[in-house]
Amino acid sequence: MKLNISDTFNSQLPSDPNTENTRRKVFEAMYSYVKPKVPSNPQLIHYSLEMVKAIGLDGNDTDSQDFLKVFSGSNVCPETKPYAMAYAGHQFGSWAGQLGDGRAINLFEVEHNQKRWALQLKGAGETPYSRQGDGLAVLRSSIREYLCSEAMFHLGVPTTRALSLVISGDEVLRDMLYDGNAAYETGAIVCRVAPTFIRFGNFELFAARQDYKNLKELTDYTLKYFYPELGKPSKDSYIKLFQEVAHRTLEMIIHWQRIGFVHGVMNTDNMSILGLTIDYGPYGWLEGFDFGWTPNTTDRQNKRYRYGNQPNIGLWNLLQLANALYPLVEESDPFETILKQYQTDFESKSLKMMRSKLGLIIEDKKDVHLMTDLEDCLLLSETDMTIFFRLLSGYKKGDAETGLKKVEKAFYNPTEISDAVAEQWKVWFRSYDQRLRRETLTDQERQAHMNSVNPKYVLRNYMAQLAIDEADKGNYDLIDELFNLLKKPYDEQPEYQKWFAKRPEWARHKVGCSMLSCSS
Repeated sequence: MKLNISDTFNSQLPSDPNTENTRRKVFEAMYSYVKPKVPSNPQLIHYSLEMVKAIGLDGNDTDSQDFLKVFSGSNVCPETKPYAMAYAGHQFGSWAGQLGDGRAINLFEVEHNQKRWALQLKGAGETPYSRQGDGLAVLRSSIREYLCSEAMFHLGVPTTRALSLVISGDEVLRDMLYDGNAAYETGAIVCRVAPTFIRFGNFELFAARQDYKNLKELTDYTLKYFYPELGKPSKDSYIKLFQEVAHRTLEMIIHWQRIGFVHGVMNTDNMSILGLTIDYGPYGWLEGFDFGWTPNTTDRQNKRYRYGNQPNIGLWNLLQLANALYPLVEESDPFETILKQYQTDFESKSLKMMRSKLGLIIEDKKDVHLMTDLEDCLLLSETDMTIFFRLLSGYKKGDAETGLKKVEKAFYNPTEISDAVAEQWKVWFRSYDQRLRRETLTDQERQAHMNSVNPKYVLRNYMAQLAIDEADKGNYDLIDELFNLLKKPYDEQPEYQKWFAKRPEWARHKVGCSMLSCSS
């Protein structure tokens, strides 16, 4: 196994001089050196061949002991120095101070085909930032992260990736619902991959401590390796950096809204400086369309990270990043202008996104009313968002009176649709039909367009839970089936038609199928 290792973060930025793996506050350093915990009996249970090739390996390498040992944490590659990042963050709106990689250990960076990849193990043992945790992860959460990061990529959502999924051979104690009922679960390790895992919180840490020397060094490093087109370090390039991060963050969230994805933990330490979806914990896809839904049990009361609030949280998090970068610029106006532009852009981009979901090419100022009326209809009864939009693509001009029949499989209780609700839907379909008559696309062309942005298959929580249940029995076939299904989420894939279905009733309140905790 030969990798083109090209470390920058841990070779060009200041390290923690203390090399002991003990919990502590770390000052004037961006990371601490730490080695992964050696698992007792690691076993590779799945890998992404796409990512294997992306980092410069091939399928034969995955059969080697070197691959297993490196990506389980058993061995450290020669001439590499694994480390855990130091960062801070706001969690659920409150300042949390130093956080850091509590269960992630960065192995190295590789360069291949003019792309840079950082590889890190999640669940490979404690670090100086583990606080009260053990730094380990369980199979349950690791399957969810492994499948979802790759699924999101194929949905066209900016995201970190996953290379491999390994079971450690060790048992890990977890209180899954934080209710005092801890139990041992199978330990697992995911190798996560991204150009960088730098987060908003990395900048917040130094700004909060008024360590402007390291704040500047981190920002200059970010510019050099990930935004070189913005120019050499200067006040102007720092402002441009913030502008680009704001743009990418909004683009990512618009994609989330398009597919009905809810992140669940949009803390500033979970916000990528590259605008990538990062840290897959208690995420979920909307089953019934609901702006107020959150998958996170910790967020059950305030619903800060609910589906409809994700764009606002993105703005709030960007404000915290602006505050962190302010000492390098010492002018507030540029940041305020960018944040205001985010709000304006959200309105226009959101409308554009909804037009694409409805198969509309021509822009019409009245479209916003068509969208809000649709949202009102979707909220009248429990309606599966993914299935509704996919079925809507089959609508043909002139079918307004039977439009409701076309999408009825998206309703959880179609027989309970009242006459009043049915009439409101008919009114909307008439408006939609009139709007479609202004378009030049044929019904077939519109269907193809809509099916390219409205996925047929998403990783519903009950699907992931079924794979977890099978994996707990030592059967990993369902992981592989879902992995392959989710590579082509917009294709019909008739062989997988059983997954184009609403959440089954047994999963409505089952642990892992509705709301989840952060416990992993």
